[in-house]
Amino acid sequence: MYLFEFKLIERAGEGAALRQLRERGYAEKYRAAGEPVHLIGIEFSEESRNIAAFETAEA
Repeated sequence: MYLFEFKLIERAGEGAALRQLRERGYAEKYRAAGEPVHLIGIEFSEESRNIAAFETAEA
């Protein structure tokens, strides 16, 4: 299972996408299935219109 969160880095700050996935516990309902859950936080820059940060973690 892969869970994605997208944020604008200028509005939310660096690391906000992955932090939201963890803080809100989005992975909890998928853990019962016994499959690995991967968290992926992607942050875009509004100025450059490109990916500014990309983080992954295991839930």
